[in-house]
Amino acid sequence: MDQQTITLVVDGVSHVLPVVTGSMGERAIDISRLRAQTGLITLDDGYGNTGSCRSAISFIDGEQGILRYRGVPIEQLAQNKSSFVETAWLVIFGHLPTQTERDHFSDLLMQSSALHPDMGKHFEAFHESGHPMAIMNSMINAMSTHTRPKITDEESFLHAAAHLMSKVRTIAAASYKSHKGEPLIYPRHDLKYVENLLHMMFSLPYKLYEPTPEVQRALNLFFVLHADHEQNCSTSTVRMVASSQANLYTACSAGVAALWGPRHGGANMAAVQMLQQLHRSGTSTAEYVAQVKDKTSGIKLQGFGHRVYRNFDPRSRILKTAVDDLLQAQGVHDPLLDIALELEEVALNDDYFVERKLYPNVDFYSGILLRAIGIPLNMYTVMFAIGRMPGWIANWKEVNEDPAGRIYRPRQVYVGPELVEWVPREAR
Repeated sequence: MDQQTITLVVDGVSHVLPVVTGSMGERAIDISRLRAQTGLITLDDGYGNTGSCRSAISFIDGEQGILRYRGVPIEQLAQNKSSFVETAWLVIFGHLPTQTERDHFSDLLMQSSALHPDMGKHFEAFHESGHPMAIMNSMINAMSTHTRPKITDEESFLHAAAHLMSKVRTIAAASYKSHKGEPLIYPRHDLKYVENLLHMMFSLPYKLYEPTPEVQRALNLFFVLHADHEQNCSTSTVRMVASSQANLYTACSAGVAALWGPRHGGANMAAVQMLQQLHRSGTSTAEYVAQVKDKTSGIKLQGFGHRVYRNFDPRSRILKTAVDDLLQAQGVHDPLLDIALELEEVALNDDYFVERKLYPNVDFYSGILLRAIGIPLNMYTVMFAIGRMPGWIANWKEVNEDPAGRIYRPRQVYVGPELVEWVPREAR
């Protein structure tokens, strides 16, 4: 098959640019030689139309509402109750693990769960009101001063990946305990990944917390659904930092920093806060939707719409069912879920939202799920970070294994003053 090309005419001169086709048929114009050939660069604010890399990790079809990890549909992972450990292996190493590989990975996660004693001193230095995301970001970076990963082959990378995934969970629980002023709880070697996290978060020295199977499954599913999501803000940040050959911990701590923003990882908090406000105020869903449609109100419908999806976010469908199952198992009635269902019904039958293809996204139901588990609002983004860690690790690996990889260096279109002469201080 002949290479497809497009022709770009600049100042009367034709330039031929190749078209690259991905494994799922998506096409992209390769402009890597554009500046050399024409002296021009492209301008794409926010990178909405720019492919920054070739990646084999996850695939999204926003029009069809498809998400796959290494080719495996997200629905199959959910239906078959794939564990987060198994999903992490899939995302990082490109295939579902054998029993031997899974057992080995689980053993490494268990062995790496405890923090170095010196790391505990850092928690004592954080202010009691310090946000858990700030603590997590700092502590991941601090790990480089204790056990900087020396990655020389596949096995040493496996150890480093397990080390980071395991300790991030312990750091998250410790940041929560530090924020609450409660003593830190050590991990247990007889508990699985998700169960151990819940133990470290909610146990006390005089009272062990024992999560129900339904709570374990719900949080496991939350992590599975957040494991990777193409080149979002935090993942592309990890790749940017990784391209400088920064170590794995430093690159992933940069991902935590990017995820912290309210436009990214904080979106599920905003959705729950919106539902709480509606519940407190007694505002009807119809009235609230009318306010959202009024452009002068400044009110947004949190948890709807997505930068990529122009259809249902497939993760939201799965979480909607999971929330209902969890609440039924707990025998709990959450009025926020009732409001969420009403909002969804109103929005999906309103031409304003239908025409704009504003469907519920993952954040609309994930916040209610975390709320039902007992996770406080300020820990929602931390849970997101734990779930996204496999994707960040996989992207760091992909960048570092690319033989043609270069440091990322976007261009810009300068719009400042042409020339400003320096003026002596006394004459200013």
